[in-house]
Amino acid sequence: MNAPTEMDQLEVKRVELQVLTREHRDLDEAIAALEATGTADPFTIRRLKKQKLRLKDKIAILEDEITPDIIA
Repeated sequence: MNAPTEMDQLEVKRVELQVLTREHRDLDEAIAALEATGTADPFTIRRLKKQKLRLKDKIAILEDEITPDIIA
């Protein structure tokens, strides 16, 4: 049996998904704040948007791993 302190792989993936989702949301807020100032460096905004897209891809992969396939 698993010890109570150990997390199985599914639980680890769920926690990782929560962390990535939070990071994605934080980046979204940071980008919006920078764009609202109107003085933000366009390269910085572009870099943050690319980082946000990478997080979105990681989130999608984790969601696919967590959600079981349903055969119709």
